[in-house]
Amino acid sequence: MKRAKSAVAILLATLLCAGLAACGSTPASTPSPSAPAGSAAPAASTPDKEHSGTVVVYSPHDADPLNAGINAFMEKYPSIKVEVVAAGTGELLNRIKAESANPIADVFWGGGADSLAAFKEHFAPYVCSSDDVIDEAYKDADDLWIGESPLPMVLFYNKALLEKDGLEVPTGWDSLLDPAWKGKIAYCLPSKSGSAYTQLVTMILGHGGKEDGWKFIEDLYANLDGKMVDSSGKCHKMVKDGEFYVGLTLEKSAVQYDGDDTVGYVYPQDGTSAVPDGVALVDGAPNEENAKLFIDYVLSYECQLRQSQDWGRRPVRNDIEVEGMIKLSDLVLVDYDFDWAANDKEQIVERFNDIMVG
Repeated sequence: MKRAKSAVAILLATLLCAGLAACGSTPASTPSPSAPAGSAAPAASTPDKEHSGTVVVYSPHDADPLNAGINAFMEKYPSIKVEVVAAGTGELLNRIKAESANPIADVFWGGGADSLAAFKEHFAPYVCSSDDVIDEAYKDADDLWIGESPLPMVLFYNKALLEKDGLEVPTGWDSLLDPAWKGKIAYCLPSKSGSAYTQLVTMILGHGGKEDGWKFIEDLYANLDGKMVDSSGKCHKMVKDGEFYVGLTLEKSAVQYDGDDTVGYVYPQDGTSAVPDGVALVDGAPNEENAKLFIDYVLSYECQLRQSQDWGRRPVRNDIEVEGMIKLSDLVLVDYDFDWAANDKEQIVERFNDIMVG
């Protein structure tokens, strides 16, 4: 079905056994997803030994959900060797671009869909097997990427540090402009992190728009006091460890600490966003058929349910409901200009870099 038109990475591993799953720790608690009334969770899939070969996956996902997803795929396709290259979204997308004449990657899994859209010329169209249960808002009009998990942005804070300095829990991005937060905010370089880039665009659009919103970014950067984190995955960890008081991070990272009394998180009242992570087939993928199997699995009921139950990731499928997690309709969402974020990414990042150098 076709819809109408509308940095060297780190080689983590060639994953040949399910033992890698032991690398991850069990989260304190996560929201519970459930099937709609009257439907049952699927039984464990029967291993498919007919398909063999290799699939190369480039991914910026956190190690635990990444390893879990890879291992689950290998349970289903034990004769397919999975090679994973893990790094930041920007690094991996630029690597795909640099390798475009002789592609190495088969699949890009993760990273904000706005970042994928900026590199869509390096992806090939593919309509996944779960297309009918994924809303159109989470698909590229030309089938060059598919959203796999909507990702609201949150502010993650260390309760003990706030109490020590008598600081109120931040209510939104605006709170971070208070001089009391100077040097206490963990934020990653937008040039290195897809989620940090989405946060940048979200703050610009929520505080005046494409031009006027840059004044907010200038004020925020001044309050960062020159402290920039080199990986978005470190922001919530450094807040938890007491290196920063508050961090800009993803809901999927924050919910892993539910039940931990030392930290908390809020959805910005002045507007957040819920741009999905995406998955895409690399143009000229050397192992195209296995890549399609991998994409289908990532978007399958089985994988989406596992990722939600174990790692607090919102399913993109509309046949899975999540209990205990705020509904997207109850959040204050900015009017996210997807085309601007994708098409003007280079200029937006460059303007932020100009602010950093003064």
